[in-house]
Amino acid sequence: MEWTGASYADTATVEVTTWVDAPPAVVWALVSDIGLMPTLSEELHAVEWLDGVTEPALGRRFVGRSKHATFGQWETTCTVVEYEPGVVFAWAVQDPDNPSATWRFRLEPEGRDTRLSQWAQMGPGPSGLSSAIERMPEKEQKIVYVRLKEFEQGMTRNLEAIKQRMEAGR
Repeated sequence: MEWTGASYADTATVEVTTWVDAPPAVVWALVSDIGLMPTLSEELHAVEWLDGVTEPALGRRFVGRSKHATFGQWETTCTVVEYEPGVVFAWAVQDPDNPSATWRFRLEPEGRDTRLSQWAQMGPGPSGLSSAIERMPEKEQKIVYVRLKEFEQGMTRNLEAIKQRMEAGR
């Protein structure tokens, strides 16, 4: 990821893509399983569906519990904001109308393989970064850049783990 000089208000994004030797329907089973994500992430430690549901659909909510060396521990409620089975699964963190972040998996068929992408956007709503930026406004661009790099590294690990799981069973 290259330096962009982005501020938090720019709603900066990052995306990572890989090719998986499996069809989208098979890959979908993993990326739409929120219970899998804590097993892949160094930051996300637990997730749980809310409101008595057990699977994703547009508007459904889940809670995520995370831990970070700099930011400590926190819990967020997420809302599914895009959901098309086999194609896209996205959720907004906190307020779906003004999220602190939005995350998305997208699957695209390429022959019998899948082009799998994970994308994330910071903001526009306040997040854990907001207080750090308020304390050190002169370092805002660096704070945003470092956090986006962390997102990119985590997403790279996520996609590699999904790819390995899919291809190990072949």
